Amino acid sequence: MSNHVVVVTGAGSGIGRATAELFAERGAKVVAVDVAPDGLEKLAALPGVVTYVGDVAAESTSHDMVELALSRFGGLSAVVLNAGIGGAGPLDSPGAIERFDYVLAVNVRGVALGIRAALPALRAEGGGSIVVTSSVSGLRGDPSTWAYNASKAAVVNLVRGVAIDYAVENIRVNAIAPGLTATAMTSGVISHPTLGPAVIGRIPLGRSADPREQAEVVWFLTSPAASYITGVTIPVDGGLSANGGVLLPPSYPGEPPR
Repeated sequence: MSNHVVVVTGAGSGIGRATAELFAERGAKVVAVDVAPDGLEKLAALPGVVTYVGDVAAESTSHDMVELALSRFGGLSAVVLNAGIGGAGPLDSPGAIERFDYVLAVNVRGVALGIRAALPALRAEGGGSIVVTSSVSGLRGDPSTWAYNASKAAVVNLVRGVAIDYAVENIRVNAIAPGLTATAMTSGVISHPTLGPAVIGRIPLGRSADPREQAEVVWFLTSPAASYITGVTIPVDGGLSANGGVLLPPSYPGEPPR
């Protein structure tokens, strides 16, 4: 992994930031991409990291981030397409379809554009790895988040289809499906006095994830240890998707193990 060159989108915060930091710590060269420049400032100070500000819904962003990896680091071995936005509210509310369109533009179109832009560079290396961030919300439904659910479910099947198409070229495509993870997007849920405990109570491990725990799975999927894995979505959710939801799982008497 000493020559690992990776592009990470949505790198300014949450899982993307944890992923960029982890790869940099382990000696990889990283192109960190985010729509918000403020989140990239600290990453830019890390050894082996260059940053790019852009919206993944725009085709130019995917083109430019790959070109930056090639020009600065001479190649590309992995792409982590993590950028995403939430989408909530009733389907029949004003502006619902316009919001839906933008959620799909970022969460699905952005992934398709990123994969397409990366393919020539990965081919030039004889193969590589693409990891996409889906969500447990793409595996099941949630109240009032139909747009987000739809976008993350689309990502799951996009990964399957693309993985089949490019396996012959040794390009592996996989996804992670994070459960409740302590990020800016979920802070309102986790800190809510009633909703937070209710959500945590349905997670068998009894806690939210740290973004670093998600990043470790991304690292694994881009590594040679995952060389025979493609076309899968791995839930990283503390057992949430294993729980049918009819009954609450047993609770820990004290602090749950990590």
